[in-house]
Amino acid sequence: MTLPLFADARPGPQGGRIAQPTRARQVANFVVFQSAWFAAVLGAAHDAPLLGTLCIVGAVAWHVGISERPWQEVKLVAAACAMGFVLETFMTWQGNVRFPSGQPDPRLPPYWMVALWGLLAIALNVTLRWMRGRWWLTAMLAAVAGPAAFASGVRLGGAQFVHMLAALVTLAAIWAVAMPALVWLSMRFDGVAPGARRA
Repeated sequence: MTLPLFADARPGPQGGRIAQPTRARQVANFVVFQSAWFAAVLGAAHDAPLLGTLCIVGAVAWHVGISERPWQEVKLVAAACAMGFVLETFMTWQGNVRFPSGQPDPRLPPYWMVALWGLLAIALNVTLRWMRGRWWLTAMLAAVAGPAAFASGVRLGGAQFVHMLAALVTLAAIWAVAMPALVWLSMRFDGVAPGARRA
């Protein structure tokens, strides 16, 4: 399936014009992202974390396969997973959350949670491209959306709160910093936009 990737350029938040993904590309990206997210969370909830993780791998492969510079997007996914591993390990050590499956070692986060960070990376240069240059807005939105997404995962059975308030506060702080950092990385490793600079 071939989708036109970019529409006409639009004014950016700091002047100039930024090429924007087409509506069809954004919709496809959103549907694939959400489908893989639900597969991962429900897989973990039903003791099938590997199956959900394979769905994430498929989503990432699809995204990379239709990108103009695939290796740039691979670098972005890898960087997001590395960041996710560090931050999710910190969350695990705090003991405010626990997971029903996907933890070969209880001192480490579930592998499907780390994979979700890679899944988020496929949205950064497409659906979430509008966040570029809007650093404070990105931080504030992430401080709300990050804990909300985790709480949704809890309701679906993919995780459990041990100390809910402490977990939510920690998640808000993590996402307020992590999301702007991820957006910055997406600008450095942009394998989607036509003519984007190689890092």
